[in-house]
Amino acid sequence: RLAPAPRRLGLSLAQGPVSGAAMNRLGRKDNETLIEMSLATDDNIAVLTNFKPSRSAGEDSNGPLCETISNTESELPSNSEGLSSTETTLLIPDHQVTGRRYNLFLKRRLRINKRHQSKDSVFFRDGVRRIDFVLSYVDDPNKEEEKKTERRREFEKNLQKAGLELETEDKKESEDGKTYFVKIHAPWEVLITYAEVLNIKVPIKENDIPSTVEYPLDCMLKPFRLPEKVMHPEPDYFTAPFSKSRQELYLIDNESTFFSPSMRNRIVYYILTRCPYGTEEGKKKFGIKRLLNNGTYTAAYPLHDCQYWKKANDPNCDNERYTLYMEWARFLRFYKEQPLDLIRKYYGEKIGIYFAWLGFYTEMLFFAAVVGLICFLYGWFTMDENMSSKEICAAAIGGEIIMCPLCDRKCEYWKLNTTCESSEYSHLFDNVATLFFAIFMGIWVTLFLEFWKRRQARLKYEWDLVDFEEEQQQLQLRPEYEAKCTHKKKNPVTQEMEPYLPLTSQAVRFCISGTTVLFWISLIIASMIAVIVYRLAVYAAFASIMENTQAPHSISGLLTPQLATSVTASCLNFVIIMILNFLYEKIAVWITDMEIPRTHLEYENRLTMKMFLFQFVNYYSSCFYVAFFKGKFVGYPGNYTYMFSSWRNEECDPAGCLIELTTQLTIVMAGKQIWGNIQEAIVPWIWNWWGRRKARCNPENLYSRWEQDHDLQSFGVLGLFYEYLEMVIQFGFITLFVASFPLAPLLALMNNVLEIRVDSWKLTTQFRRPVAAKAHSIGVWQEILNGMAILSVVTNAFIVAFTSDMIPRLVYYYAYFTNEDSPMSGYINNSLSVFQVSDFLEGNKPEKNPENFLTCRYRDYRYPPGHGRKYDHTMQFWHILAAKMAFIIIMEHIVFIVKFFVAWMIPDVPAEVKARIKREKFLTQKILHEYELNKLKQKLCECKTYENMEKEVIATEGKVELSQAM
Repeated sequence: RLAPAPRRLGLSLAQGPVSGAAMNRLGRKDNETLIEMSLATDDNIAVLTNFKPSRSAGEDSNGPLCETISNTESELPSNSEGLSSTETTLLIPDHQVTGRRYNLFLKRRLRINKRHQSKDSVFFRDGVRRIDFVLSYVDDPNKEEEKKTERRREFEKNLQKAGLELETEDKKESEDGKTYFVKIHAPWEVLITYAEVLNIKVPIKENDIPSTVEYPLDCMLKPFRLPEKVMHPEPDYFTAPFSKSRQELYLIDNESTFFSPSMRNRIVYYILTRCPYGTEEGKKKFGIKRLLNNGTYTAAYPLHDCQYWKKANDPNCDNERYTLYMEWARFLRFYKEQPLDLIRKYYGEKIGIYFAWLGFYTEMLFFAAVVGLICFLYGWFTMDENMSSKEICAAAIGGEIIMCPLCDRKCEYWKLNTTCESSEYSHLFDNVATLFFAIFMGIWVTLFLEFWKRRQARLKYEWDLVDFEEEQQQLQLRPEYEAKCTHKKKNPVTQEMEPYLPLTSQAVRFCISGTTVLFWISLIIASMIAVIVYRLAVYAAFASIMENTQAPHSISGLLTPQLATSVTASCLNFVIIMILNFLYEKIAVWITDMEIPRTHLEYENRLTMKMFLFQFVNYYSSCFYVAFFKGKFVGYPGNYTYMFSSWRNEECDPAGCLIELTTQLTIVMAGKQIWGNIQEAIVPWIWNWWGRRKARCNPENLYSRWEQDHDLQSFGVLGLFYEYLEMVIQFGFITLFVASFPLAPLLALMNNVLEIRVDSWKLTTQFRRPVAAKAHSIGVWQEILNGMAILSVVTNAFIVAFTSDMIPRLVYYYAYFTNEDSPMSGYINNSLSVFQVSDFLEGNKPEKNPENFLTCRYRDYRYPPGHGRKYDHTMQFWHILAAKMAFIIIMEHIVFIVKFFVAWMIPDVPAEVKARIKREKFLTQKILHEYELNKLKQKLCECKTYENMEKEVIATEGKVELSQAM
């Protein structure tokens, strides 16, 4: 008797024996025990009322090891068949009824009355077995439905053969009345089997190494800290790879909670991606990805543990989603540190390492933003001292200088002082501080990357990733690779036959892929040329509209034809960038699939390189044009250069092209960040609101946990890829062109503070729970960042030399000044050459010259009319060019030397972490040896042939001594 008689209410035997038909539906096996449960009416707790071994032979079962029979009409026998509506029958193999599991089973008091139990739960109907994964599908009455049904039947049958337990929710139970939900549970035997396969590390002893010493300044950071329970949700342990043969070694207090939910869903997903479902067209088909692609299932996802805005009613729920929302995902917590350990525990190491990198990047941006702001303020406070803008604005100088027309025929002559305000604002970004900031950012990039390596090494130690090269699941063959590759060869390492792609097939696929990528890059360049043509055509229109005889007729004091053209062209360029991005994303995935990469890691790396190469050209091509090409190949009046023999090349403003580069950079960078946040936050929220509009009226006990998560958006396999790509593109903006816009790091800092909270909010509230995955670094993105860091030194050196006016001003200051008391006076007049109006060709001569100007000025260093080398470059031009080249070489060498010296000085792994890693390895090895030694001693006690075993003991003890010595 398992329960006292007074409390044993509603015995199933009182209602008669279970009928044969019911038993056939249950499908008992020879070694199964029938356990009947009834509902105790006084406390709504199910207790075991009777159990007896069943020895009848011959009946077979296709069900799971432990199959729960629902009390719905389609799944439970009626009362006439002998079971009451409040009873559940379980089939459990005899070997599972005895021992520790049976005692644990008796201790669990199960709630089984479905009419009173909330469906907002992460457990099966028995309230014991946790839902590790959910599959959903919809009946679709068409000619393909029979094939889909057969695929599902075969797939679910094979899942059960793999040891998983399934429970199906009928479509009548769903909110829309159309969707079936298949809930999957991984029992203990499955978990420990695949934990060993995946080399999952589990606790063997609590960490006894003292934590790091607190620093005196830590008290100042207390307002930014989170509670200790949130920052470190579980103790620190020494860990070792799991092995079924030595379970006694591990700290297994409770089998149901030993593996965290993220570990469980990773194991189940591993099985799902490799489970076969039949043969079609002579090829073996397997994997949940294919079934999702062909519509057999509509979704596959693990469950969140509770609703994000309130805690679950179930006391067994950890409510980690609620904690993450309250302490991390709300914008009002923007000044708080991130609970990285809790993020890693809930979402897995791969997502945890992304948020760790994003947080560290944002912290480092703070220093760059402060220095950039100081440089900007320096330009602001010294604006009135800028001699160049003073001369441009002065009526006696700028008001008397007549400039040559900005376009052919339609444009007229104009006075230099009409660009007064734009020249003043250009000083904000084109000053001595620009040079300092460019050098500072070259060193900052190195410090950022080196300190991140140290932070990453610390995380690897804390998250048990020290010996982790790449996750076993990542290195194993992709299911798509195994399915599409029909050729096989022997692996020289494993000596097993495995599929491979012939070299000829690889070459053809790479040729197609490379051609496609080159075509799309050519398309980007063509679109950039189209924007340039637009700039040239519209520039002439703006100039003709905004000019009169005296000067450009500005709409405002700041809006000149150059600036109006630059703003409109930048906006048009941004729209084209977004359209090309949308199209190319799909093309990149398609050509990467076509290449059939061997492993998941290879797939991600190939896709990353394709996407980054495209995005690099797409986002930065317009900035490269303004920085290094605009105004450099203009020619001179009477001999202008033309694009396609039709459009005259653009000229820079008399104050330089730097202000236009700043405008281009600001519009593209800010527009991308605003559009990105709209895509990431607002769009998923609208879709989820639309999907849940009917379910909001349902009470909690009817709107189930699996339906709530089903109505959320899917994060997708490439969800994290796009987050990295967005940040790396931003990193390029603040490093490659930062000399033109010192406020770029400040804009990036403000965006990233918002980005962390937007990403955390959408991940916690708007998306289904992603499948947990391991990662010990940010992967190939690290190499991309290193490459951009080196390229940024070169681009900023060229921007300072060729785009800004710093070098020409320095050459004039030291070599060509005419006034010792004010060396920069006369610089504007010196930088403008003279052209004789009568030398204009008929094709570009202005139609009107009412004031009969005889000469006009243009921006260049050429000999004047009447000189023997008329309109040739002066010696000052060659001096400036030499100074520019010398500056580039000197700046690059200085920054590179400092970069490499700093990288050499800062070790990648902190000394403290190295010591802790060695200590942990030693202690773990010692524990494992002691465990093996104790097992061997037990064997010796039981073994009669002691002499034969003595040598093994001596050898094992020798290993322990050697380990201690090492």
